[in-house]
Amino acid sequence: MSAADTPPYKIYFNRSGLQHDTGPSHPESVRRLETLDTLFSQPLFIPYIDEDIYPADYDQITAVHTEDHFMLLEDRAPATESIHLDADTIMSAGSLKAACDAAGAACQAVDCVLDTDTETKRVFCATRPPGHHAEPDKPMGFCLLNNIAIAAKHAQDHHGIKRIAIIDFDVHHGNGTDSFARRHEGIFYVSSHQSPLYPGTGAEIDNIPGKILNKEIQAGAGSDDIRTLYTKDILPAIDAYRPELIMISAGFDAHKDDPLANLNLETDDFHWLTAQICALADTHCGGRIISVLEGGYDLDALRASTEAHLCALFQL
Repeated sequence: MSAADTPPYKIYFNRSGLQHDTGPSHPESVRRLETLDTLFSQPLFIPYIDEDIYPADYDQITAVHTEDHFMLLEDRAPATESIHLDADTIMSAGSLKAACDAAGAACQAVDCVLDTDTETKRVFCATRPPGHHAEPDKPMGFCLLNNIAIAAKHAQDHHGIKRIAIIDFDVHHGNGTDSFARRHEGIFYVSSHQSPLYPGTGAEIDNIPGKILNKEIQAGAGSDDIRTLYTKDILPAIDAYRPELIMISAGFDAHKDDPLANLNLETDDFHWLTAQICALADTHCGGRIISVLEGGYDLDALRASTEAHLCALFQL
């Protein structure tokens, strides 16, 4: 297939994520990726699937996380039985590989959209474990490695990207990505999240213009509230920042059916949000977007919301 025939969109699927076993009762279970696997088997998405993923290497990981953090994961990785790193965060025998592959997929997505020899402009990383809660020195909130932060740093270090906007519409604040953005120049982190809610961070009083924009949303908010918030506050701020690359922490747990939060977004809201972000990408960065899966714990809502997100992202 010639470059001209190559689809300008791609889905990285880390099948090793199916070996990250958190147990049947855990909300961030293998069933999430199994559900997306059935979605991606549909003819609409088959042309975009790529399972040839390379793990993030030590240097990529420790550009964001401390050496002690990575050593903890290596030292505590179990050979058989699963273990708890904290009350919510579990490691099984396949978890470390899954986490390194998830971070690696995000870095590959960066290489793919920034490589002048390819036609790919947008990539969705259907990976687990998620990443946006992982702090530089601590796994937490179902997350072992901060996939999107590792990929953003890779874009800076290996491609010379100076201005990256990370848009996090997961219902939970991405405390780990927020912490990363505060420590590194050239990153604008934007989060819309329910508050109060886990992890209890993301207060608007701590915002930094052009660097950190956290928007707290009260329980019960729905479509009109979210669309107004993005139209009036978030999208203009990203537009003013003029990013060279847009990255999305795509959590779908703000959906009305999600069991871990209390917002009331409809499936169509994720299509609308994504379309607005795509318009900004077309204006400022040649359409280049990397989207990385975060939360979403009702399986039917996860599947429907992911489909809506991809239809907007890939203009299907």
